[in-house]
Amino acid sequence: MKLRIGQMLTSPVDTTTVVVIRSPDLDVEITCGGVPMVPKDEPVTSAGSLDPDLMGGSLLGKRYASEELGLELLCAKGGKGTLTANGVPIEIKNAKPLPASD
Repeated sequence: MKLRIGQMLTSPVDTTTVVVIRSPDLDVEITCGGVPMVPKDEPVTSAGSLDPDLMGGSLLGKRYASEELGLELLCAKGGKGTLTANGVPIEIKNAKPLPASD
């Protein structure tokens, strides 16, 4: 799916909702717990179930990023499923360290 900055995606099998902060110019499949996420305004057609191996959880307010893809998501509502992009788990983005003040 082509992602747009500001687009909200929701999981059909979980409470997870994310907002796209940065997106690549290519198609990316974002999943939560192994099930593809859908745009918030689209109806859910088939839900499926969470993959037990992908239940690491997503945390409210955290940014998830894949530097290889140029993708960044903000978790607007947390849940039990692990976020993945094209089948690879997306890691929590670490905060940049502040410069030392001498």
